[in-house]
Amino acid sequence: MESGSRLAGTVRPGGRTAKVRAAVLQATQDELAERGFHRLTMDQVASRAGIGKTTIYRRWGTRVRLVTDLMRELAERSLPPPGAGSVEDVLMASARSVLESLTDPHLGVTLQAVIAAAVSDEEAAGALRAFYDRRIGEWARFVDAAVERGELPPGTDGAELIRAVSAPLYYRLMVVRHPLDETTAARSVARALVAARAGAFVPT
Repeated sequence: MESGSRLAGTVRPGGRTAKVRAAVLQATQDELAERGFHRLTMDQVASRAGIGKTTIYRRWGTRVRLVTDLMRELAERSLPPPGAGSVEDVLMASARSVLESLTDPHLGVTLQAVIAAAVSDEEAAGALRAFYDRRIGEWARFVDAAVERGELPPGTDGAELIRAVSAPLYYRLMVVRHPLDETTAARSVARALVAARAGAFVPT
């Protein structure tokens, strides 16, 4: 995901409807960061966004749908840059995207709140899965292209390779609570790439 903790700039053409959505999603993100998933309420989001409660309930219905829409928006901001280069370039760009997201003072807290909720709440887990399915799927396409170019063994699972790059970063932050930096991201890429070139991500 690209850096930048706010949803500013996500308002798309469409007039008031797009502005309402942007305001509500920003308020949802702010509430998640400050209060966590289990204390998130539709009423608080409406108040924070300056939008009538009836509009919130009519369009989203539940807090899970709010979070799902927010995660969809964040996933779209995580799409790979156009003109990605070699497989190493792609993996490093993906790792930097994760690094920037997790270390962002606002966005990182938002993601941690949803991840923590997903441990015990299946609806939160569903929103999180949808987010990562979109993100990983888009990055994996560039790995698949590298496989076609002969940079990796035939049959390499691009999605699994992207997960292997990201997983150590999440582990350090969410489990052992160690700091993340560019060196951590580069090491994750280097190790995953060695494994990929050896065929570790070719399904047996």
